[in-house]
Amino acid sequence: MADNKSNKNKQRPNLGNFKNGAKPPKFNPYWIYGVVIVLFLAVQYFSFGGGPVKTNWNEVKNTMLKDQDIAKLVVINENEAQIYLKDSSYEKYADKLNKGFNAPAKTGPHFYFETGPSEAFAKNLEEAQSDIPEASRIDPIYETVHNYFNEILSWIFPFLLIIGIWWWIFRRMSKGTGGGGGAGNIFSVGKSQAKVFDKDSRVNTSFKDVAGLSEAKQEVEEIVEFLKNPSKYTKLGGKIPKGALLVGPPGTGKTLLAKAVAGEANVPFFSMSGSDFVEMFVGVGASRVRDLFKQAKEKSPCIVFIDEIDAIGRARGKNPNMGSNDERENTLNQLLTEMDGFDTNSGVIILAATNRADILDRALMRAGRFDRQIHVELPDLNERRDIFKVHLRPLKLDEEVQANYLAKQTPGFSGADIANVCNEAALIAARNNHDKVNKQDFLDAVDRIIGGLEKKNKIISKEEKKRIAYHEAGHATISWLLEHAHPLVKVTIVPRGKALGAAWYLPEERSITTKEQLLDEMCSTLGGRAAEQLAFGNISSGAQNDLEKITKTAYAMISIYGMSDKVGNFSYYDSTGQSDFGFTKPYSEKTAELIDAEAKAMIDEQYKRAIKVLAEAKEGHHQLAEKLLEKEVIFGEDLEEIFGKRPWQKDELPGNGNTSDTKALTDKEDDVQVEKQS
Repeated sequence: MADNKSNKNKQRPNLGNFKNGAKPPKFNPYWIYGVVIVLFLAVQYFSFGGGPVKTNWNEVKNTMLKDQDIAKLVVINENEAQIYLKDSSYEKYADKLNKGFNAPAKTGPHFYFETGPSEAFAKNLEEAQSDIPEASRIDPIYETVHNYFNEILSWIFPFLLIIGIWWWIFRRMSKGTGGGGGAGNIFSVGKSQAKVFDKDSRVNTSFKDVAGLSEAKQEVEEIVEFLKNPSKYTKLGGKIPKGALLVGPPGTGKTLLAKAVAGEANVPFFSMSGSDFVEMFVGVGASRVRDLFKQAKEKSPCIVFIDEIDAIGRARGKNPNMGSNDERENTLNQLLTEMDGFDTNSGVIILAATNRADILDRALMRAGRFDRQIHVELPDLNERRDIFKVHLRPLKLDEEVQANYLAKQTPGFSGADIANVCNEAALIAARNNHDKVNKQDFLDAVDRIIGGLEKKNKIISKEEKKRIAYHEAGHATISWLLEHAHPLVKVTIVPRGKALGAAWYLPEERSITTKEQLLDEMCSTLGGRAAEQLAFGNISSGAQNDLEKITKTAYAMISIYGMSDKVGNFSYYDSTGQSDFGFTKPYSEKTAELIDAEAKAMIDEQYKRAIKVLAEAKEGHHQLAEKLLEKEVIFGEDLEEIFGKRPWQKDELPGNGNTSDTKALTDKEDDVQVEKQS
């Protein structure tokens, strides 16, 4: 009985689907047009009642004319001859004619062939009947037949093709512009392209999915709370903030924070990018801004999120096409008017995100438009641990994998970088056929992201390999022996990316950097070239990346941080970005010469210091280089065996408590330092 029921169910699969709530496909009027066109073409190009059979002139000449089997010969449009057989000769050619449904009519025509030029055909026909009595000869009948359908179609088809292409292009251009203009309305190009998330289409991201960013979350949570319970603030005389600007480096979670706001708020949420306002048509940007705020006012209270607002919010008058009527400036003017113009927008809150706040227009940044600027910085140690916990959830992990350990191995990583590390570790584990993602997979993923892909098959001579080993050993030796240099994590002479060798350091989490720390790091960076000079008596081009780094550091110490006694406590760096558009330096030529001389003296002093440190630790440096040649990869434990434990080494890396508001002086350089040999 059970089998019978299952068979019945298999025979009627669709009934069950419709009973469960699935709807049958909707009727589309285009189906009727398609069926009509197919039937029309079938009638025109397919014969359903049979027709004449194709033959050739030789058979007509040698058989049909010679045996006098033809009753009538009709030439159609001077290019095709149709043959009508005599009743007495029909059975003679019955085998050559079509059978059954496709058999030609008894009255004909029975055969046809192509005649070629009419004059030549008439001459050939006359010659073929020269031996036939004149009374039995056949005179061709000439007829002209018009195919009105093909003639009309040849005239109409080009126009239909042009109209169809035009309709398709404008339909694609206007599709998705929204704003009630309709998908097929070409005039809706000026409508807002914002995606609307409301009660019918909610975002699943919540504040629980945003790890770290405690201060930033507190700011935006307050905005969401104000929309949910405004009386809590209004009874004290407070007003809802009009806008909040999320500022921070790429990958720190600005857009993710906005998604969490969309998921938490029980109000409509409009989301669009800054580049969506600007198109090739003049005036479209301003029109879309007006339409966006018109929709927002109709659905207030609501939140409008503009991602990458620097696409339209760049400071006016500082665009490359100076002096022209810039479409971006018109769009920005309209945005400024809508955000805090004569007509107030009650209940409309603007959220925007950018990583280039220094180039935004001052009028856009003032209170009343963006009342709050929320800085979303790179995560510290504790925040990286929380971010790792979020991205480790879907992975099948080994027991030895700890989020705290991974957070210590990834200083300077953003939230996007950490997500990439977790995904890369899973791919590496799958590539190595591991059942679970282990600690080594994560370390390989970090190395892959920082240094690039290993190139073990790169052709390197023994002399070059030895020079690279001494170069990297020089970096490692000095970094281990100097107090303020970053401790070594790993050094390798296996090529990665464009580098022939690389060293990974674990910088201390700090908010400010002293002069002594910068000088020790500069000396450690020069250790590679100093090691080549001591070991081989000459230098190579392998220190290009090192020299580039220390040159930037030296000039920054002198002209930005004011760490030179001769130049003094001056900073020629403009954090507002206004100097980027100037053509003059903020100091004289004499000061420029002094800065150059101070930078050279500082670098020379640290180079001599690096040579001195390596000369004093010559034996340990040689042991380390030979060990590196043997193993190709060494770790901090190997240095501890050769040089002993660092007296100032800390067992635990402290987390950044954010106790200082001072901006990190090293934010222009990567926190994870990778020494490369070009």
